[in-house]
Amino acid sequence: MRRRAATLVLAAAALAAPATAQQRHALTFDDFIAVRTPSEPAISPDGALVAFSVSTPSLDDNVNASRIWIVPAGGGDARPLTAGPSGSDRTPRWAPDGKSLGFISTREGGSQVWQVPAAGGEPARLTALSGGVNDFAWAPDGKSLYLTADVKWPATQEVDRRNGDFATNARITTSLFYRHWDEWRAGRRQHLFRLTLADSRATDLTPIDRDVPTLALGGRDLALSAVGTEVAVTYNPDTDVATSTNNDIFVMAPDGSGRQPITTSRANDHSPAYSPDSRFIAYLAAETPGFESDRQQLMLYERATGRRAALAPGWDASVLAFVWAPDSRSLLAEVEERGQRVIEAVAVPTGRVTRVVSGGSNTSVQVSPRGDFAVFIRQSAASPAELYRSDATGRALRPLTRLNAAVTGQLALTPLEPFAFAGAGGDSVFGWLMRPPNFDRRRTYPLVYLIHGGPQGAWLDEWHARWNFAMFAARGYVVAGVNFHGSTGYGRRFTASISRNWGGLPYDDLMKGLDALSARPYIDRQRVAAAGASYGGYMIYWMAGHTSRFRTLVAHDGIFNPLSMAGSTDEQWFPAWEFGGAATSPAARATMEKWSPANFTSQWATPLLVVHSQLDYRVDLSEGLQAFTAAKLRGVPAKLLYFPDEDHFVTKPRNRRLWWDTVLDWIDDGLRSPGA
Repeated sequence: MRRRAATLVLAAAALAAPATAQQRHALTFDDFIAVRTPSEPAISPDGALVAFSVSTPSLDDNVNASRIWIVPAGGGDARPLTAGPSGSDRTPRWAPDGKSLGFISTREGGSQVWQVPAAGGEPARLTALSGGVNDFAWAPDGKSLYLTADVKWPATQEVDRRNGDFATNARITTSLFYRHWDEWRAGRRQHLFRLTLADSRATDLTPIDRDVPTLALGGRDLALSAVGTEVAVTYNPDTDVATSTNNDIFVMAPDGSGRQPITTSRANDHSPAYSPDSRFIAYLAAETPGFESDRQQLMLYERATGRRAALAPGWDASVLAFVWAPDSRSLLAEVEERGQRVIEAVAVPTGRVTRVVSGGSNTSVQVSPRGDFAVFIRQSAASPAELYRSDATGRALRPLTRLNAAVTGQLALTPLEPFAFAGAGGDSVFGWLMRPPNFDRRRTYPLVYLIHGGPQGAWLDEWHARWNFAMFAARGYVVAGVNFHGSTGYGRRFTASISRNWGGLPYDDLMKGLDALSARPYIDRQRVAAAGASYGGYMIYWMAGHTSRFRTLVAHDGIFNPLSMAGSTDEQWFPAWEFGGAATSPAARATMEKWSPANFTSQWATPLLVVHSQLDYRVDLSEGLQAFTAAKLRGVPAKLLYFPDEDHFVTKPRNRRLWWDTVLDWIDDGLRSPGA
C-alpha cells in the first residue's frame, strides 16, 4: 500500500510538472475553459493574509462558480476558504478585527452577506434582504454593515396595481433608463442601507427616487471615513439620468442625515475614498459633461476647507482606479498606457507621478496596512491572471498564486509583440501582434485582424476572457489588433478623435495598419479575416461596404444602423455625444447617416458571421438581425449565431464553447486555401 501510494504521488507530480517545449501543445478550448480567474484581493488588517475570489467555469453546470480563497501575504499555499454544492461566493471583505471575512453569496438563492472565520469553518448568513445585496462595507467598529440593495419603488409600480391578484410579466414605465445593460430597471431603485448586526435591523439611508450608488459610469461608490462618522456615496441627482453623466459625490452622517454634495461639476464625479488621516476625500472626475470616456483626473477634496483641486493637473493619463497609501502621503493609481495597464504612485500634495509596476495588465491594487507592500492581479496575453506582490516601489515582484500553472505548463503560448506605423494624419499608431505556436518565418500565415470595441477602448497585453489572442493563434494564424484613433492610453486628444468620426480616422488607421502587416514576409495577404465586437462589430459592417481586402468577417453585437441604435440603447448620453446630439436633432441624424453601415450594404460581398444576444440592451438585438437580413437579401454568404440568454458579452461556459467553435470554424472555412 505504501509503495502504491508513493507511485500515485509521483504520477500526480509528473502530471503537474511543466511540459518540455516539444511536449507543449497549442491552446484548446478545454484548456481555455479550465483557466481559473482570481479577483478582488483584500489584505487582512494585520497584513498577514490576502483574501480573494476565484472564478472557475463549469461546462457540466454551465456556470462560472466563484469561491473565496486565502493566501499568506508573505507567500505560501493558497487555499479555498469557502465551498459549496451550489451558488457563488464573491466580494471578500475583512471584518475590522481581522478574525473573519464577510462576503456575498448566492448559496441559498438570492445574494446575501455571509461571514466565515479566517481560520476556516462554516459560514453564517448575516443578511436577509428581500431584494438581495449588491455590495457591502463594514462599519469601522464592526457592529454594522452598509449595504446596497434593490428596492421596489412605489411611484413606478402601476403594473402591480393593475394586475391585482392576476400577476403578469408586463412592465410599465414613464421614464427613460427603464433598462440597463441586461436587466429591466422599471419599478426598481438601488438604495443604501445600514444594518445593525445585533438585531439585524436594516434602515434605508437614501429613500429617494434615485439609484444610490449610481448604476452607470461609477466605480467604487461607497466609502466610510476612518472613524465611521461620515459616509460618502455617488449618484446622479438629475431628473433624466438616461441623458446625463452628472454623477456627484454626496456625504452624510452614518444615519443618512445631513446629506449634501461635495462636487458640483456637470461631468462625471465618482469613486470617493477617504484618506486614512481623514483630511481628504480623493475621487475621480471627468471634465466634459456627456462624454463618458473623458479623461478621469485624481481629485482631492479637503474636508476642513471644502477646497477641490486636481492632484496632478498636467498628467494626461486617465485614472481608472486608485487606493490610498496608509500614511496618506500618496495614492497608487491604475492607468492605461500604450496597451498596458500600469500602476503609478501619485504623491500628496505635489502630484508627482512615479512608475511602480508595468508590463502586461495590472489591476485591483491594494496596499498593506503598513505600506510596505502591495498586492494586485497581474496577467498578459500569454499568462492568465494570478495574484502578485511587490514592495511599495514595485521591486521584488513575484506571484502569490499559481492557480493556472498546471494548465499553462502544458501549453505553447507566444507573447504579444508591439508594432507601430504612421496612421491617419501622420499620427503614430500602435498595435499588438501574436505569432502562432511553432512559428516558422520561412512560411506564410493567414492573418486574423481583431478590432476592439468601446469605441474608446484598447487592446491590452492581457489574457482576454472573450477576444483571446492565443485562442486564434492556436489555429495557426498570426493575430493582430490596432489601437486606432479613439483608443485609450495614448492621450486625451487621441481618445477624443473618434467622436463624430466613426468611419473616418479609425478606418484609415486600420487600413494603414493592414498595409504595415501585409508588408511582413510571413503574412499571407490573400488570406485575411477580420473580427470585432460592439464598435468593433460596427467597423466590421463598415468595412464590408468599403473594402474587399478580407476573405471573411465576424461581427459580434455590432452597430449596424446608428440611428436605430440611438433609439434603443439604454444610455442615451452615448449616442448624443458620439454623433453630436439626440436622434431627434437634424444635425445628429445627418452624422449618424454619414457613418451608417446600413447605407453601404449595396457594396457588401464578403462572407459574414453575425453574432448577437437577446439581453444586449447596450446594442439591441435588432442591430444584428438587420445586418444578417441585409447580407442575405444581398446574396452574401452569411450565418447568424443568436444567444437568447446572454447580454453584450458571452459568459456562460456552454455558450462560450459554442461561440469559439462557430467563430473559429467560420474563419477556418473562409481562409482555407483554394483547393484545400
